[in-house]
Amino acid sequence: MHGKRTLFNPGCDHAGIATQVVVEKRLKRERGLTRHDLGRDRFNQEVWHWKNEKGDVIYDQFRKLGASVDWDRAVFTMDPKMCRAVTEAFIRMHESGTIYRSNRLVNWSCALRSAISDIEVDKKELTGSTLIAVPGYDQKIEFGVLNSFAYKIEGSDEEIVVSTTRIETMLGDSGIAVHPDDQRYKHLVGKKCIHPFIASRELPIFADSFVEMEFGTGAVKITPAHDHNDYEVGMRQKLPFHNCITDDGLISNGCGEFSGMKRFDARNAVIEALKAKGLYRGKEDNPMVVPTCSRSKDVIEPILKPQWYVKCDHMAEKAMSAVANGDLQIIPEFHKATWNRWLESSRDWCISRQLWWGHRIPAYYVSFTDKREQPLAEEEYWVSAKTEEEARQKAAKKFQVAEDLIQLKWDEDVLDTWFSSGMWPFAVFGWPDNTKDMDLFFPSAVLETGHDILFFWVARMVFMAQELTGKLPFKEILLHAMIRDAHGRKMSKSLGNVIDPLDVIRGVTLEGLQAQLLSGNLDEKEIAVAKAGQARDYPDGIPECGVDALRFALLNYTSQGRDINLDVLRVQGYRFFCNKIWQAVRFSLNQFNEKPEQKPTFNIDLSKATPTDKWILSKLAKAVKETNETLKVYNFTQATSITYNFWLYDFCDVYIEAIKPVLYGDNPTLRQIAISVLHLCVDTSLRLISPLMPFISEELWQRLPRLADSDYSAPSIMVAQYPLTERYEKYQNDKLEAAFEFAKEVVGKVRSLRADYDLTARTKITIQILAETADDQSMLNDLSDVIATLTWSKSVTILAKSESDKIEKGSAHIACGSRCQVYINLTGIIDTVKEIEKLGAKLQKNQISVKKISDIQSTADYEQKVPSGIRARDQEKKASLEKEIENITAAIAQLKALN
Repeated sequence: MHGKRTLFNPGCDHAGIATQVVVEKRLKRERGLTRHDLGRDRFNQEVWHWKNEKGDVIYDQFRKLGASVDWDRAVFTMDPKMCRAVTEAFIRMHESGTIYRSNRLVNWSCALRSAISDIEVDKKELTGSTLIAVPGYDQKIEFGVLNSFAYKIEGSDEEIVVSTTRIETMLGDSGIAVHPDDQRYKHLVGKKCIHPFIASRELPIFADSFVEMEFGTGAVKITPAHDHNDYEVGMRQKLPFHNCITDDGLISNGCGEFSGMKRFDARNAVIEALKAKGLYRGKEDNPMVVPTCSRSKDVIEPILKPQWYVKCDHMAEKAMSAVANGDLQIIPEFHKATWNRWLESSRDWCISRQLWWGHRIPAYYVSFTDKREQPLAEEEYWVSAKTEEEARQKAAKKFQVAEDLIQLKWDEDVLDTWFSSGMWPFAVFGWPDNTKDMDLFFPSAVLETGHDILFFWVARMVFMAQELTGKLPFKEILLHAMIRDAHGRKMSKSLGNVIDPLDVIRGVTLEGLQAQLLSGNLDEKEIAVAKAGQARDYPDGIPECGVDALRFALLNYTSQGRDINLDVLRVQGYRFFCNKIWQAVRFSLNQFNEKPEQKPTFNIDLSKATPTDKWILSKLAKAVKETNETLKVYNFTQATSITYNFWLYDFCDVYIEAIKPVLYGDNPTLRQIAISVLHLCVDTSLRLISPLMPFISEELWQRLPRLADSDYSAPSIMVAQYPLTERYEKYQNDKLEAAFEFAKEVVGKVRSLRADYDLTARTKITIQILAETADDQSMLNDLSDVIATLTWSKSVTILAKSESDKIEKGSAHIACGSRCQVYINLTGIIDTVKEIEKLGAKLQKNQISVKKISDIQSTADYEQKVPSGIRARDQEKKASLEKEIENITAAIAQLKALN
């Protein structure tokens, strides 16, 4: 709308783990098969089928929401051009040493049999003993306890007691650490313990300052192959690494009687065996965090695995520098702290996943057909290549042997989804080729995304772009809040509180919502919980709100910070706002067509315009200026508030009502100006709101008459000129706006009095206003017709302060601040005696209601037994009744004064 070339490139990623889990669950549920029953190729065919079936749902939602994207450019991260770019990136980064292979601890999901990223790990915070359901176990498993047991010192009757929250991992212990300054254990440093179940294993006792003397017994069992802290200690102390848990969650061979047991069955078995040997020392509650897989709900195990890694230290430094020197902007700015915190502590990125769905890693393990010795470390025997033939050539050159001696094994693993997603800003435009699109659209101007993936996706895009193109991928990062339900809970299918935007747009019954649960991947227990949640939150279903109302609500919510508590009723409120816009435009169109000889014009003679016309044009100019300013800095909350307030409170509530006498009057000059102003306001406001509400604005704008003397025209509002501040500055009139605010305050007071006496719009009244100053008297005189129209009055008389003797008897009175006194003549309009009786009865009823609430609140156990929400409601109702009592009392006093 500003005439600039723009591109919003649509697409979606293959969501490796999430997609594979969903398809595996469906296979098991519908056909009783596992992926291993099908094999890799057939399983991936199933995934492609599911992707083609479900992937269009995302695009359909996007289309329905009115996203202005170029659908011809839609890209999927498994498309051929993306696969080519991913392969090229891996090879370049591997050969430069940025990607390397190493045997390290990873987040391992035994249920998935794969490493997972940090973002796919949920953290359950426990305060003490807690039973948690774990996939593959019939009974819940206890967590949140600290078990203590003793190791016997070799050649001695002494023992050393250690504590652990994962007692089954003692089968992988390599040593025992104590603090160098701990006097209790100084004499034991350098001695050894004998493992009670693995007689051949000796455990050295050593000093290390990482030990917290106050925690547990002050002695720490070290399991380097299954704990991140212990891994560092093991490396530092050169301890052996003993894997005691297999990929599928069983106890490894070599662990004595426990070998082959499921890990948490072994937990209980180890405790019983320690008791039998007299080595168990009891358990106690222990606050802790249990890491679980967000996809499988399995408890994560740190397991030692050879994996592919990306060196991140130099990339993280460059990314932090880009933000620090202003080359890369993060909006809102408070997210910079998160950016720096993540990147300052950034570890190398594990990019391999033990899945079948995804970009298979283009790396080949090299061995030799003549079975020669391979003395180098395992990671030295890998080459990366686009094809097996290319890999063979590279290997032959690297090891200086003939190609026919090379034996290759293609890596079975796939790349982390974030690797290909991290290449999105340039791969979609044809990288590694130097395409025209790369020249035109890379780097991008702005990335808009959720703050929860600032590190996992945004930082990776910055890493990959700078590493592979030498450029930042975009100039600005705009982060939106995360949508939660009306209660502030994270949206979860198992809670039944996930809201499909299409359901909000079209509306859905409660039965329709619950039917959707049956087509998902929830088990019967989860479905029951979800149904109860839906019945509680949406007893009448979700009302039809329309696209524009949903967009407007979401944009207005953006000021909430890190989270949005989405209330569907608020969205529905904006649907009513859309109705108001529709009615206002329909009214305007009727006026444009009312008299064929009178049509709105583009050029308005302000010298002949009424104060009302000048006022609305000034408000329009301000709305244009402020909306442009707020959109420029992505302040969508303010942009929605400004446009909402102009349409509803200025244009509909005041201007349209105030000009009706002119539109239906007999002054053609004033009517000509009024319909021209009306057209300018509608046309401008629709263009102003178009990016926020594209559907209703397009539909209504197309119905507006095109003005012959206008200096712009466009086939669609989407490419029409966005209202520019400089075009409307000539209408700005702060003095007139201030006068109108005063007049509107007077109107509000009069309407309040009318409500007090139940006077409908049909009851015409006479108003006298006593102004405190001559300036205010003049100001109100100029706007007396507006006041009369908006208060449904026969006449409005503005009097000077000195003319108080002219106030008619039988008038009700209300003060309008310190600037004026407002009087309404009620003579012959109301029966004061009957009105006093009616108000008295209402007063008595309210007083009884207040006493009942007070009596309830004064009971002895009210604070303890009544839920806080109900207590708050009681107090709110009581305060409302007390305010009403105050108003009724004042009204009765005034009625008595009239007599």
